[in-house]
Amino acid sequence: MNRLEKLYKEKLVQSLQKDLGLSNIMQVPKISKIVLNIGVKEAVTDKKILSGVRNILSIIAGQSAVETVAKKSIAGFKIRQGMSLGTKVTLRGKRMYEFLDRLINLALPTVRDFRGVPTKFDRQGNFNLGIKEWVVFPGVDYDTFSKVFGLNVSIQTTTNNDDHAYALLKSFNMPFVRDKR
Repeated sequence: MNRLEKLYKEKLVQSLQKDLGLSNIMQVPKISKIVLNIGVKEAVTDKKILSGVRNILSIIAGQSAVETVAKKSIAGFKIRQGMSLGTKVTLRGKRMYEFLDRLINLALPTVRDFRGVPTKFDRQGNFNLGIKEWVVFPGVDYDTFSKVFGLNVSIQTTTNNDDHAYALLKSFNMPFVRDKR
C-alpha cells in the first residue's frame, strides 16, 4: 500500500469525518481518479511528435498513455475528424496515489517561482491544475524534445462539494496559494 493511501485510510478518514461534520463514514470524500492530459497542436503537421509525447506521458504517469482524437473537423485549424491531437492517462488505485505523492512532494516544489497552486475547483468537487513544463517530474529527460509541453492534471473526487474536496486535498498537504476557505 502506498504511503498516501495508508495515511488516508488510517488517519485522514476519521479526521475528515469529524472536521466536516459527516454522520456516516461513507460520506467522507476520497479521490476517485486522476486524469493527465497533454494537447499537442503540432501533431496536425508532424505525426511523429505525438508518439514522443505519449512516451513522456507514460514515463510521468507510470502507465501507458492513449492518443486522443478530434471529435469534429475544424477547417480553420486544419483539423479533421478522427485526427490524433493529444494524449491522456487515467490513473486509479495504487498508481493514482503514487502519482499524487510525486506531484505534491517532488514535482510542485521544483517549479520555478512556486508560490502554491490556485484553488481551481469546478463546483462539482473536482480539482484542475495546469503545469506549464513537464520537466518538473523526475525521470523525464529535458533533452528529449526541443519544445516543452504543458500538462493538465484533473483530480476527481467522490464529493460534489468544493469545500469538502478542498479539505481532502489540503489534508494530503496540497500546497494551495492561500487558505481562502
